[in-house]
Amino acid sequence: MSRRDVDALLAQLSEGSKLAAARLISLVEDEAPGHRELLARLLPMTGEGYRIGVTGPPGAGKSSLLDELVVGTRRRGLSVGVVAVDPSSPFTGGALLGDRIRMRRAAEDPEVFIRSLGSRGSLGGLSRQTEGVVDVLDAFGKERIFIETVGVGQSELDVIEPTYTTVVVLVPESGDGIQTMKAGLMEIGDLFVVNKADRDGADLLEAELETTLNARPGLDGWRPRVLRTCATRGEGVEALLDAIEEHRAFLLREGRLSLRRREILMRRLRAAVEDRLVAAAWAGGRREHALEMSLAKLVSGRLSFERLVDTVLPRTLLEQIEQGQVSDAQGDERP
Repeated sequence: MSRRDVDALLAQLSEGSKLAAARLISLVEDEAPGHRELLARLLPMTGEGYRIGVTGPPGAGKSSLLDELVVGTRRRGLSVGVVAVDPSSPFTGGALLGDRIRMRRAAEDPEVFIRSLGSRGSLGGLSRQTEGVVDVLDAFGKERIFIETVGVGQSELDVIEPTYTTVVVLVPESGDGIQTMKAGLMEIGDLFVVNKADRDGADLLEAELETTLNARPGLDGWRPRVLRTCATRGEGVEALLDAIEEHRAFLLREGRLSLRRREILMRRLRAAVEDRLVAAAWAGGRREHALEMSLAKLVSGRLSFERLVDTVLPRTLLEQIEQGQVSDAQGDERP
């Protein structure tokens, strides 16, 4: 796609074109040629959309609850974007679109934009393209952007990285495993939801959550809330929306929202630099072939890992990086 085509799509996006948003998301998701420049062009257009992560184990009712959250947010007069990360099809790599089926009410609203992404093998609950897709929705003017992960376990916690508020959804059946979640889900949530609260065991789960959170040190003055919902009945949804807005107000009041955005951008910058270095190291496959030829020397001990690494990343380049002498395209030195 030419620069002129991208310019046209960005102009249409700013005018509210859903078709332009869909096409830009496809370019980002497919990592099409020029997608990095596209993301750079999008970044100045972002920053107004509030990003909310929704995560939890499989079967917690996340999609049904998210449907209610989107409908409730729309009742408050806010436009909504949804990025739903589904398991990937083993045949095409695309999303299986299960969330679209379970979010019928939200999908019928013209002010709601829903995009399903395939996880593409990611173990952290999100695909690597998620943040770029969120940028498109942010630039599209969506005021609340919900990011739903595939069902995750205690170590698969990527949802915290691109979001400002993280909602962890659990069900009464999760009660016996709360203690095992301490090192994972229990440490990332800003809000904890006991969904399907009409089931036996909801009181016990709520009590266990409160006990665990009481033992957790306060994070920058915010004490995570525990709420109860029954998504199939629409119960507790308004209270959850109020809690999300309360957390947003807290971040704004304490100056933490801008800080959080800086942290997100810094992490993305580091990841982009690492990706570029990896791509450069293995470009063309020639170095990989050279490594294969040197493997016998490595096995026999005639060659060290350090010397072998030098064949992939020349020491002169590493020294330049360490000394801050790598220049950008305009010749300015990077700090």
